[in-house]
Amino acid sequence: MTLLANALVIAGFLFAAEPVEPPRIGLIEFYGLRSLPVEKVRQVLRVSEGDPLPRSKEEAELAIEKLERVQAARLQATCCEEGKAILYVGVLEKGQPSPRFREEPRGLVLLPEEVHDAYVRFLAAIYDASQQQNLAEDLTAGHSLLSHPRARAQQEKFIELADRYLRVLRDVLRNSYDAEHRAIAAYVLGYVKDKKQVVPDLLYALTDPDETVRDNALRSLAAIALLAVRKPETGILIDASPLIDLLDSAVWTDRTNAAIGLANLTENRPEELLRQLRQRALLPLVEMARWRHLPHALPAFILLGRMLGMEENAIQHAWTDPAARADLINRAAGLGAAQNKRP
Repeated sequence: MTLLANALVIAGFLFAAEPVEPPRIGLIEFYGLRSLPVEKVRQVLRVSEGDPLPRSKEEAELAIEKLERVQAARLQATCCEEGKAILYVGVLEKGQPSPRFREEPRGLVLLPEEVHDAYVRFLAAIYDASQQQNLAEDLTAGHSLLSHPRARAQQEKFIELADRYLRVLRDVLRNSYDAEHRAIAAYVLGYVKDKKQVVPDLLYALTDPDETVRDNALRSLAAIALLAVRKPETGILIDASPLIDLLDSAVWTDRTNAAIGLANLTENRPEELLRQLRQRALLPLVEMARWRHLPHALPAFILLGRMLGMEENAIQHAWTDPAARADLINRAAGLGAAQNKRP
């Protein structure tokens, strides 16, 4: 199941118009904790594995943010561990590295109705695809094409719309006051024929104050990154630094989608990028690789293996063996500890 579908499925429970019983929690994962004990966060969160999800995401976040060392907290419920929700609890402690986001833009430009309506139909198709568990995805063209026929048909319409409305899509992404329209623009821009020209726009969107805008920009960039690596003749270059910054975010989709994009960018083992990851991202990647829902842990795990200089087949073998998987993660964590001891 894609991250987008995860979010849609859980949102249907958390924000339904009619009262419904929230899904039960299968796993709770914490990330971003550096000096604050996890038990203090658990105490104010007031839910445990097996309990229903909190009915109010905002109230739970505010309770955590009242703790002395906490600057920000974000909760994200995703699907699924043995039919139950996974609750991710992200914490940004005061004084820790964190990405900086821009102020809300104030421009009045909006998307053409044709583009907006096409995206709404796409979301409806994605929801149907998630219910059918038919969400296999092909990124080889540099944009997402899903296996679900109706969702794929909607995506194929974006190819024509992106080129027809390229100028206004770029304007909306950078300048529109409407976050929904900026988020749609970030997704549809990924379908332009000449992807090289929109990379700067999508990288700019990674500092947008709205997490859904960043989410869609990361999705578009992850697909373009795969094309750039596998077809270097396209001349597409993507600055990985903004993606690395997002690995320190309290927002779960920032971290997970940035890790996917970075996994795509490191497919050919660029040494300079791997060096940057060793210097700047070991701790958050180790956290993510230890998540117990393995599909969510995989991108970070792959990155750790590459940062350790392991061959792809060795990384794949370690992934399938719990003891070898734990050993790889511990070796990476040890590398981080060794770096911290250097004068």
